[in-house]
Amino acid sequence: MNPSPNKKILLVEDEVDVVDMLTLQLRKAGGFLVTVAHDGAEALKKARAELPALVVLDLMLPRMSGLEVCKILKTESATRHIPIIMLTAKAEEVDRIVGLEFGADDYVTKPFSPREMLLRIKAILRRGQPNDGVDENLTRGSIRIDSARHQVFVSGKRITLTAVEFKLLSMLMQRPGRVQARDRLLNEVWGYESAIDTRTVDTHVRRLREKLGKAASAVETVRGFGYRLRE
Repeated sequence: MNPSPNKKILLVEDEVDVVDMLTLQLRKAGGFLVTVAHDGAEALKKARAELPALVVLDLMLPRMSGLEVCKILKTESATRHIPIIMLTAKAEEVDRIVGLEFGADDYVTKPFSPREMLLRIKAILRRGQPNDGVDENLTRGSIRIDSARHQVFVSGKRITLTAVEFKLLSMLMQRPGRVQARDRLLNEVWGYESAIDTRTVDTHVRRLREKLGKAASAVETVRGFGYRLRE
């Protein structure tokens, strides 16, 4: 019997130790079918042919960088819906931001625990579409969300957000003036049942503010707690 499509994981990594560790964990604890690609070109070929449920993608790869692979997968109609978790070194902050801009769903910095990766994968596969539970139209100040069309406007001008950024902004706009703790945002936006790494929230908020431009101050930091949308 063939495994369920939502159990197929494409692991793109050229370090043998990391491949062995993750493959064992995903198969044993998660019950996933793991396919491995050791370079960027092979990753594209397998992603297109197999259409996995999720891709774990290292950024530092032979032949083609992980960033390039992410960009291509997110621009092709057949693969753009596939969630991507990036593997990055701590020093790769710029590449991490670019990867999120290209549409990656999350990132994990090396070294990491296999359990953490398993939790992140399960959470991403569990969560619904970005506009689930969002009012069809939301307007707060100069920011407007058209959920049906998955569009965001600032002062009448459309801005482009990733799926995660869209859901994050939607959550804040539905609860103006109410502080949203990082742990709660991790749970409701990313689907994580426990606080794995709250830096994920901070990174996405920073990117969201940059895209909001003059309206960036609408997203307020509440030190020691989290974020809220100014009333």
